Amino acid sequence: MASFAGISAAGKSLERLLTACFTEEQPVPGKQTRALLVRTEDFAQSNGALSFTLPALTLYLYRVDFNKTTRAAWSGVGHLDGRGHLPLDLHFLLTAWADNAEYEYRIIGKTMQCLETTPILNGPLLYPDPTADWAPNEAIQLVLEEISTEAVMRTFDSLPTDYKLSIPYIARVIRLDSRVSYASPTVTSVTSGIKPSSSP
Repeated sequence: MASFAGISAAGKSLERLLTACFTEEQPVPGKQTRALLVRTEDFAQSNGALSFTLPALTLYLYRVDFNKTTRAAWSGVGHLDGRGHLPLDLHFLLTAWADNAEYEYRIIGKTMQCLETTPILNGPLLYPDPTADWAPNEAIQLVLEEISTEAVMRTFDSLPTDYKLSIPYIARVIRLDSRVSYASPTVTSVTSGIKPSSSP
């Protein structure tokens, strides 16, 4: 289980994993590549410059959706224990930024190699945010998402930057649990306006 901070902690876990992979073997010769979480505004350029330093791999969370496989089951659990249990899929676009195409391809290749080598984040690989309240058996699966080029292009249409080579990944399942348990209310049926029947 995780608290409301589970979404941000999952993003930081992914950011930290990829930065560690880049540090172990730099994809761009002679330079330090790092992964970083970004929001829409970070793609805007000021005086022709981005808000982050190249080379880099940006992690853009463009969609949060409930996990369709486990949603019904966790709703049933919540009905019994009085707590909210919301399983989520986090959809990320991972985008390479460098001075030339070759270096961007190297960053993408290193990223995919890293995520294929470590497709599960658990234990010490989860970002140690105390407010995230990770359970001892908590794990996040990282999978390459099947998404059309058209869908990726539409996403970039809404961003203040031109299309860049990007790969879509899903982080799942991030389960947000409520901290407080609420007992189901007692239901009492009250019937009014009916006269008791008289004996014949």
